[in-house]
Amino acid sequence: MAAIEQPDPAAGPEVASGAGRRWHALTVEAALDGRDTRPAGLSEDEAGSRLARYGPNRLPAPRSRSAVMRFLSHFNNLLIYVLLGAAVLTAALGHWVDTYVILAVALVNAIIGFVQEGKAERALQAIRQMLSPRATVLRRDRRATVPAEDLVPGDIVILEPGDRVPADMRLSRVKGLKLQEAALTGESVPVDKSIDRVPENTPLGDRTSMAYAGTLVAAGQGAGVVVETGVHTEVGRISGMLSEVRQLSTPLLRQMDVFARWLTVTIVLLSGLVFVFGVALRGFAPVEMFMVVVGLAVAAIPEGLPAILTVTLAIGVQRMVSRNAIIRRLPAVETLGSVSIICSDKTGTLTRNEMTVRTIATASHIFDIGGVGYEPRGGFSLNGRDILPEDRAALSEVTRSAVLCNDSALGENDGQWRVEGDPMEGALLTVGLKAGFDAVEEARALPRVDFIPFDAEHRFMATLHHGHKGEGVIYLKGAPERVIDMCSRQRDKNGDQPITPGHWHDRIEHMAADGQRVLAVACKRTDAGHHDLTFEDVESDLTLLGLFGLIDPPREEAIAAVAECQAAGIRIKMITGDHRGTAQAIAGQLGLANHRDVLTGTDIDDLGDEALRQRAFDTDVFARTSPAHKLRLVQALQAGGHVVAMTGDGVNDAPALKRADVGIAMGGNGTEAAKEASEMVLADDNFASIAAAIREGRTVYDNLKKAIVFLLPVNGGESFAIIAAIALGYTLPITPLQILWVNMVSSVGLAIALAFEPTEADVMRRPPRPASAPMLSAFLVWRIVFVSALFLTGIFGIFAWTRAQGSSLEEARTYAVNTLVVMEVFYLFSVRYLRAPSLTLKGIVGTRAVLVAVAVVTVLQLIFTYAPFMEALFDTRPVDFIHGAEIIGVGIALFAVLEIEKWLRIRITGRDR
Repeated sequence: MAAIEQPDPAAGPEVASGAGRRWHALTVEAALDGRDTRPAGLSEDEAGSRLARYGPNRLPAPRSRSAVMRFLSHFNNLLIYVLLGAAVLTAALGHWVDTYVILAVALVNAIIGFVQEGKAERALQAIRQMLSPRATVLRRDRRATVPAEDLVPGDIVILEPGDRVPADMRLSRVKGLKLQEAALTGESVPVDKSIDRVPENTPLGDRTSMAYAGTLVAAGQGAGVVVETGVHTEVGRISGMLSEVRQLSTPLLRQMDVFARWLTVTIVLLSGLVFVFGVALRGFAPVEMFMVVVGLAVAAIPEGLPAILTVTLAIGVQRMVSRNAIIRRLPAVETLGSVSIICSDKTGTLTRNEMTVRTIATASHIFDIGGVGYEPRGGFSLNGRDILPEDRAALSEVTRSAVLCNDSALGENDGQWRVEGDPMEGALLTVGLKAGFDAVEEARALPRVDFIPFDAEHRFMATLHHGHKGEGVIYLKGAPERVIDMCSRQRDKNGDQPITPGHWHDRIEHMAADGQRVLAVACKRTDAGHHDLTFEDVESDLTLLGLFGLIDPPREEAIAAVAECQAAGIRIKMITGDHRGTAQAIAGQLGLANHRDVLTGTDIDDLGDEALRQRAFDTDVFARTSPAHKLRLVQALQAGGHVVAMTGDGVNDAPALKRADVGIAMGGNGTEAAKEASEMVLADDNFASIAAAIREGRTVYDNLKKAIVFLLPVNGGESFAIIAAIALGYTLPITPLQILWVNMVSSVGLAIALAFEPTEADVMRRPPRPASAPMLSAFLVWRIVFVSALFLTGIFGIFAWTRAQGSSLEEARTYAVNTLVVMEVFYLFSVRYLRAPSLTLKGIVGTRAVLVAVAVVTVLQLIFTYAPFMEALFDTRPVDFIHGAEIIGVGIALFAVLEIEKWLRIRITGRDR
């Protein structure tokens, strides 16, 4: 091999990559020599050495906003503009203490948002790392899966349908390979690839001998040598074409923007009316009324709401990550709470994805195989009696053929047997080892010459082999119905006989009824000169060797999750490519509501859109389906007004994932195309994680509502108190500065505790929330108005009572502020359970977050009341024991009234909402 060019150490890894070569114009051999590699791939030591020399295969991180710009962006909020306007007014009037406090409030809000945004960015980076693509490489002729960023020039990479090409590659082997290169060239149609070199001046889009980083494998298989990595790839040179993650505004945040605009308009109009009323009808001085208007604006604005929303959403996303559900697009957080139907794959999601061969059927016998999973332990039996595979020629031949017609690898690592490739092929390799056939040894004895890869369209895989004496044989495995149609003979203990399709179909039905997935294996003899395998070679005249029955048992946690979702009013629909009997058996084990009624892909094709809409809702099991059927099912269910979540892992699942309200990709076995089309990625490919994510999504929505229903009555009570004082000609019971203290210290501190509220016990026993349901239902609006009136009564009542008892204005205002805070504390315990009584041990004790928040607010309020420097700022006075007891009594009374209201509402309406 030619010596690889040595990099200039001072130039860094970029120079080492050798950018600028016309790799597309070189032959395969020249490209291998140019990267000092071989068809069998690099060794681990060579790969490690080159990684240190060339650097990781990744693009530089995109330029982010500076910390200053990120901080200033948190002042870009309509409610904050109103606050800043109030600060300008107070400064113009010379009330500098008010100005400084108002500005401090805006600053605190910006700091909270800035800190939380930093946490969110770090979480996003962690998620990107979790979702980073991987690549299948050859390392000394053995398949291995490595992170794409660990690829180096000289690596041999294997490409399969759905993969994203991880680096620029000179192709060395292709079989029907088509690449979707739209991200690089703008060409919307997949491009056919070959290994033939093209002229040096060939445009990028016509370089058929190359596979470029960032493109997608649309069909076929291939392999090639990595020639460029990182910034030296074509996509690295034009990295501006790469799409970046965009932060999308959620429906909730859009609702809050509308709410902020309406609230701002209302505040401005109400403040203007109050100002005119106070000056014209009550004779207040304009300067005094300006301060009243400032107080009203401060009271009406829920200053802490933006911070509360940010924190609650962030906590929800973090909780979902801990449940192995990675949110890629924020709308999924809210949509999850209203999902009414989940369309799920069977294999690997509802089941363990550890395929095991349970039975092998030949023309004469049905053999049972012991063992579970990929570990090659277990024997063979016939009619309950143990046998040796080598004593049964037909059994040995069908087992050996499945080992040879196989693209996967099986190996042991740290005591765990793992499959590199397709789980079903891994199960075939496992049963082969049980029968004494090692894949590596068999490949040496009968080397593969050519192959036809499996494709969903033709539903089989075929391989061509030649022995060392020149004899040729074709092995083919695939869907049994398809394979039987291609066979004219069957092999039994007496040799080859004419095939009896009815006999085999009966066996398929029998095996599928036991929940087994069935594969058929066939063969065909050929001559020594046959080196290219075509579809015409296998379309007919094959000899059927036997059937494999494989089982993928349901996950225990998936069974529990299905029951939980169905109790929550969510229909679970299993969509699989398996046989009707297999699907029905697994559905029964899972406990699907309607597991007896099965709709097949053929049935779906025969139904019109209107008929499918009704059948799709009534049916929970769909068998023998294609990705196109998935898309039709999603569309039919959505046409019925349902909110649909869809799982998928293949490139062909992308249309259905995009169409679904929540597309859910598999993080472990899913293709990059599926992940890109999804809103959520399951790190463990487990259906139970979907149920957990829905539970967390409902919890996030509940906690947001609790926080809003907590904050708005406090602001309403403060605003009503100021309006009532002006209307009645009284002095303000609370000053604008005192209101700011309450809004930004006690209100925010207590409301943030609600973001940490655990899931309510009945959250998965409620029906799904309609997607169009408003954030504030009629009940919540009533609750806000009712509680606002109670807060008004408490604030104004204690103020008027203490003034009547001879307290000074400053003392009465201090009592009013403390009453407001105490009422907030008691209201917090009530609002934690909107749908159930709070007067329980669990409700009174609260969570750790609630107890910490109450303790902190209590300490701060004591400082507010008794510290001399706070007296200078807020004009407060100490509270004596008697008045302190009265204030606490008001809080207890508020809690009691709210609990009585809950009890009456449930008693009268018979509902808890």
